[in-house]
Amino acid sequence: MQERTVPPNVLSFDGLLVIVGGGVVDADLLRDLYLTGAHVVAADSGADQVVAAGLVPEAIIGDFDSLANADAWLGRTRLMRIPEQETTDFEKALYSTSAPVTVALGMTGRRFDHTLAALDVVTKYATDRAIILVDEADLALAISGAFSFDVQPRERVSVHPLTPIRFKRSVGLKYPLDSIRLAQGERTGTSNEAIDGPFRIEPEPKTKPWLLILDRKYLFGLAAALTARG
Repeated sequence: MQERTVPPNVLSFDGLLVIVGGGVVDADLLRDLYLTGAHVVAADSGADQVVAAGLVPEAIIGDFDSLANADAWLGRTRLMRIPEQETTDFEKALYSTSAPVTVALGMTGRRFDHTLAALDVVTKYATDRAIILVDEADLALAISGAFSFDVQPRERVSVHPLTPIRFKRSVGLKYPLDSIRLAQGERTGTSNEAIDGPFRIEPEPKTKPWLLILDRKYLFGLAAALTARG
């Protein structure tokens, strides 16, 4: 294995950052995010997905092993080639950037191992930054600590344990999480439901991140709420 080398100049973004991978990407959604002022960065072959949406990424980050033609990008955008093989291109893009809220497109679908790797990465970084994974139907926010949000009444609210976790209480959910321990292979919180809309979930103090899964239609509202939280 090659030694990991962190780029000396981390790209810092003040607003919403969208990192695009080579998985399933909704081009319309990517364009809509861009039109709201979001910054777009590609993780390796995600650059081809950005081009397919009619956009140009502000940077391409990765080991460039799957980028169709890296030389064609010279002079068009910033290229950050990171040859280390300890991490995925998604993680390279994360540790090479900073932003209040990060939306990740194209990190799921096509290959199941890539989806699992993406979940592993958000588990690793969720303590320090807000990351939202988006697929064809849902969004998944990795959260460290308590969280409140407002959805439509009786909307699906799924809670998934990235690691074993015990919850202190919940408010506004059909199936309360009070004193409930969730762990993969034991018990998960799939298909819970918001009673009236607003809900709050509180894990026990000093717990590791957990995953909140909602319908994708809440992406823009969730991103705005996270940005407001700072």
